[in-house]
Amino acid sequence: MKHLLLFINLLFFGQIFTAYSQERVLVFTKTTGFRHKSIPKGVETVKRILQSEDIAAVHTEDARYFCADSLSQFGAVIFLSTTGNIFNDEQKAAFQQFIRSGNGFVGIHAASDTEFEWPWYGELVGGYFTQHPPVQEAKIDVVDRTHLATKHLQEVWWHKDEWYDFRDIQPGLHILMTLDEQSYKGGTMGKFHPIAWFREFDGGRTFYTGLGHTDESFDEIPFQQHIIGGIKYVLRH
Repeated sequence: MKHLLLFINLLFFGQIFTAYSQERVLVFTKTTGFRHKSIPKGVETVKRILQSEDIAAVHTEDARYFCADSLSQFGAVIFLSTTGNIFNDEQKAAFQQFIRSGNGFVGIHAASDTEFEWPWYGELVGGYFTQHPPVQEAKIDVVDRTHLATKHLQEVWWHKDEWYDFRDIQPGLHILMTLDEQSYKGGTMGKFHPIAWFREFDGGRTFYTGLGHTDESFDEIPFQQHIIGGIKYVLRH
């Protein structure tokens, strides 16, 4: 009986230890501008694929999470189609310290339509959204197939989505994928049209993908692998 009780206690405390030691990311979806209908599907998908990798995910739209105590629980934050100005000054400072402590940032789709008046964030995300044509299929050229976010892809990936144009593309980005503007209507950036990238920034790691406007995009296995690869990169896997 004593041995049985000891086993139960060890199992119980082992589960507690695992729960607290498991890698965790924060999925953040606050919007003060346009709100994407795909956010619920995106959250559901991201949480599911993270669970399959034994990574815990917490979803919130509450910017009060961006304080030192709360952020210390996480190894990375994912901005999933955030829009507009979403932080006060204290929250901005806490987020900067989070990145400067070596943690990660993942931006999905409208993360580049966020905090236009905060230059540090523009550097973090890598570029700001300007405009987009209607949803349509386009040709993606995968220019770096060695990264965790793209190694599963062929050199050309045809995908249907909402294709962002960007301004203030930051120097020093490692471009993963570009759009062929000859393959769809309405692009305005010309021959160089990056749509996914990564880099080390201000002590942390960042990954951004412009894909993810539609519910259907989150059902595509290649896109799911693209996201989880970016998350693993910023978590330093």
